[in-house]
Amino acid sequence: MQIITIDGIEYDADMLSEDAKAQLISMQITDQKIANLQSELAILQTARSAYARELLVQLPKLDQAKAKSLH
Repeated sequence: MQIITIDGIEYDADMLSEDAKAQLISMQITDQKIANLQSELAILQTARSAYARELLVQLPKLDQAKAKSLH
């Protein structure tokens, strides 16, 4: 007997209708895909930050007088 909790209410998964079981499985698959995408997003955000830091290193350095005259 597998107990699942939805909105604070416990249900015996074996007692669910076939349609309810299908919805539960679809929801679990969706939750897993969301978690995977969140992990991928975190990786991509980290990579973007690294690229931005490296870009700053690669940009030509301006001396203070030139930088002020550009504004």
